[in-house]
Amino acid sequence: MTGTKDETLGYEQARDELIDVVRRLEAGGTTLEESLALWERGEELAKVCRRWLEGARARLDAALAEEDGEDAE
Repeated sequence: MTGTKDETLGYEQARDELIDVVRRLEAGGTTLEESLALWERGEELAKVCRRWLEGARARLDAALAEEDGEDAE
């Protein structure tokens, strides 16, 4: 389940779905194939979350660097 759908997921959407995947895995009661599919989906969702967080970090770093540059003048 990768592709354009994951690319349009917002951080909160991906995080919430990831939480659901983790709960389902922790609850057990799934077949090995279902568990593997859930694990793979969780990995994809974690990547989406990571990209959002890295983007947010880059924006914050840029803003702080700009602020520091203005303070130095």
